[in-house]
Amino acid sequence: LGVCVGMQVLFDGSTEPSAAPRPGIGEWPGQVRRLPAEVVPHMGWNTVTAPERSRLFAGIAQESFYFVHSYAALTWDLPLADGHLATAAPLVTRCTYGTQFVAAVENGPLSATQFHPEKSGEAGLHLLENWVRSL
Repeated sequence: LGVCVGMQVLFDGSTEPSAAPRPGIGEWPGQVRRLPAEVVPHMGWNTVTAPERSRLFAGIAQESFYFVHSYAALTWDLPLADGHLATAAPLVTRCTYGTQFVAAVENGPLSATQFHPEKSGEAGLHLLENWVRSL
């Protein structure tokens, strides 16, 4: 379970702390970029939009979670191989702050959140329990 920067490093790369991209682990496609919002960091409580089949957000899809970040994956695009997805499509949860961004990803046993479940009260505890049960 990657949390905050732990999620960001799973992407192809990041422009933090400069405009020049730096490599990430490359588990997921895309670049982590600075949030295009009037005020950064995005700090505080926000809701997310989780897919219906989400195991992480089962029972807590309407709850708020605690965010503190200035960078995020703004898009989610899986590469195509011969016109088909190269891998099974992960479940992507989104949030909006200035623009829409990736708030969480569920990819088999690998999951990650841009927000901090450990700072998100009962909803965060429930998410952590859901993640452990998903293993």
